[in-house]
Amino acid sequence: MISLFMRFLTFCYEMSDIWLSLQDNIALIMCEKPKNTSVLLIYTGGTIGMIENLETGVLENFNFEQLQKHVPELKQTNCHIDSIQFDPPIDSSDMEPEAWRKLVKIISDNYTTYDGFVILHGTDTMAYTASALSFMLEDLAKPVILTGSQLPIGVLRTDGKENLMTSIEIAAAKNSDGSPAVPEVCILFENHLMRGNRTTKINAENFNAFRSFNYPVLAKAGIHIKYNQSVIHAVDTSQPLNPHYLLNTNIAVLKMFPGIHENVVAAVLAIDGIQAVVLETYGSGNAPRRKWFLRLLHEASQRGIVIVNVTQCSAGTVEMERYGTGYHLLQSGIVCGYDSTTESAVTKLMFLLGHGYSPDEVRDRMSRSIAGEITIN
Repeated sequence: MISLFMRFLTFCYEMSDIWLSLQDNIALIMCEKPKNTSVLLIYTGGTIGMIENLETGVLENFNFEQLQKHVPELKQTNCHIDSIQFDPPIDSSDMEPEAWRKLVKIISDNYTTYDGFVILHGTDTMAYTASALSFMLEDLAKPVILTGSQLPIGVLRTDGKENLMTSIEIAAAKNSDGSPAVPEVCILFENHLMRGNRTTKINAENFNAFRSFNYPVLAKAGIHIKYNQSVIHAVDTSQPLNPHYLLNTNIAVLKMFPGIHENVVAAVLAIDGIQAVVLETYGSGNAPRRKWFLRLLHEASQRGIVIVNVTQCSAGTVEMERYGTGYHLLQSGIVCGYDSTTESAVTKLMFLLGHGYSPDEVRDRMSRSIAGEITIN
């Protein structure tokens, strides 16, 4: 009896090994590195491109030859890598729409030459850049992967090396039919590939610095890179890339807090030239029901200012008809931002206003998904 039981355990153990092996083989097929692919590496600035001079101890700006010395694994990839660098490099906190236009121009000019693009970027405004590019690169059918690091790539415990290598591998990855594995703008950080316009920086110190709270990750990098095909944007590869450069930055962000003064709200809504406001409300889109507050919002909407309601919460969505406080905002002409991040709402407004749409057209398009940035139930 004991012998029979031991045989049964052995059988189960062998079957589990076969299943694990099968899973590994599936992962390998999904992550096969195609030969004769090419990736363009674009360095804008940020910690990942800073390399320590071993003689002086000073951090120096990106140089691709120096990068190859610190990351010799680059030579082991099956793809050809070229690089372009901003001169001078831009600190993440100094990132402006003009730099987004420059990135769009670089990608557009090199679109037919490369299979994918990797953008090295500072972490502080990476989510803004990723969101903006998702709108500015219409009909994108190739990977554009933004990545960075919390420690310089030449430092012993750097997270930059893994982020860089994984980003390049994903940018070059193909499906079995030869199409790009992830044809959209993404952020890769700490083994997670996330849709760019769904991502927010949540930690200034840990390596796991970004989260996509309201949308599943597109891929996870472990021993193998496993893609979540069901949530990756499907594209028509026959459509040419349609780059956009028009942006309007006459936008403000107004965050609600208990005790906010009437003159503060009035001052924001009366800013000269203001055309849109991202209103960060409580919970599922709630705000005070004070008469002065609702009156100011209504008057601003009547003047043509587009006001978009997004939640202060990291996860969840705005449901303006769920509670009376949110319903009053709806009646005041406020647009529902659904589960949009603040970064996405801001850059989407810049994009729509830049194209000269009327306030009503902007309100309508803010309520529709352009690049997978919101989920509408």
